Amino acid sequence: MKRNVISIVLGGGRGTRLFPLTYSRSKPAVPIAGKYRLVDIPISNCLNSGLNKILVLTQFNSASLNSHIKNSYHFDIFSKGFVDILAAEQNVENESWYQGTADAVRQSMKHLEKYDYDYILILSGDQLYQMDFREMLDFHIENGGDVTIATIPVVAKDATGFGILKSDDDGNITSFYEKPEYDILDSLKSEVSEENKHKGKEYLASMGIYIFTRTILKKMFEEGAGDDFGKDIIPNSIGKYKTLSYQYEGYWTDIGTIESFYEANLDLCQDLPQFNLFSSSPIYTRARMLPPSKINGSYVSKAVFGDGCIIMADKIENSVIGNRTRIDKGSTIVNSYVMGADFYQNTTEIVLNDRSGRPNMGIGKYCYIEKAILDKNCYIGDNVKIIGGKHLPDGDYGTHSVQDGIVVVKKGAVLPSGTHIG
Repeated sequence: MKRNVISIVLGGGRGTRLFPLTYSRSKPAVPIAGKYRLVDIPISNCLNSGLNKILVLTQFNSASLNSHIKNSYHFDIFSKGFVDILAAEQNVENESWYQGTADAVRQSMKHLEKYDYDYILILSGDQLYQMDFREMLDFHIENGGDVTIATIPVVAKDATGFGILKSDDDGNITSFYEKPEYDILDSLKSEVSEENKHKGKEYLASMGIYIFTRTILKKMFEEGAGDDFGKDIIPNSIGKYKTLSYQYEGYWTDIGTIESFYEANLDLCQDLPQFNLFSSSPIYTRARMLPPSKINGSYVSKAVFGDGCIIMADKIENSVIGNRTRIDKGSTIVNSYVMGADFYQNTTEIVLNDRSGRPNMGIGKYCYIEKAILDKNCYIGDNVKIIGGKHLPDGDYGTHSVQDGIVVVKKGAVLPSGTHIG
């Protein structure tokens, strides 16, 4: 079946709910699983689906994301594939930045004219899932869809936090409700599998993954259908165009908050995580040519390690440890995500810091860290205690912030020896 597709990954806005991880980077550039970036997920799903014409639309805090894309995705000269950046721009026709997800694509359409494509696949840059887009494309083509939306069955208590789509028995979407009130949910049930019905998953939530037939999307833009896919384009397409629901049965989560980001990372440490890093469909990222991680005298249980780590901790449990992380002797890391570092300190600097009492990059001696996220390039001294939990009030505290009981130490923060948080 002909799948002449161009994929567009939306680079995201300010990402305020992921602050301070998004203070100096966009959401898709946030490190995940110790060695990847969030944007690697949709790009890898495309490449594993045989779709190698990919554009990433960027606007806010895009330097880190641009650098990662440039250093990660290279195709040989005989391939027609690419992963290119399309940055927001002002021009003589339009002096405003992107006003929403649909507006970002609308403003970029002129750059797509040089490509041969029949369908546009729209993806978010901040979700965790593994999907073969070929199956969704085949569904769209076989059913004569103008618009196809990937949906996932959810239970009633989760439905109020999503855009909920109601479909008929043939998969046609008949109505859309953005974060519906609980008391109207009974009228929004859709046809789902018996297994999902048994679990109470009878409501179809939009995953923010869309396929448009090229001519239809151009027509929608010409009609001025709106600036946002979820709020404008999709609701306006129902009843006017053939709008289909493609039900996805696998694992999917939206990395929209610090809590969801934290939980998604720690789930990777489980015996059977919901997101399988060890499948036959690899997650691609930048090849850093780092040495293997070195662990000396540590008790380790349910932990994921990146590359190039030097670990002398007493205990690491239920935690993700990112590239180039250094943890000194006597320290304990529990239920935490340590993102690691962008570079190694040289030996001379480490010796001078030890003599002067300045913290080195990484985690010092006899520290205890629990329920925390340590962003990259942190300098944690000796005998530092960080204990997250619901007893901590949310807020920004300079070197760190607290959200939902999770302590987030900011990128490059220095915590002197003896610091106690929690």
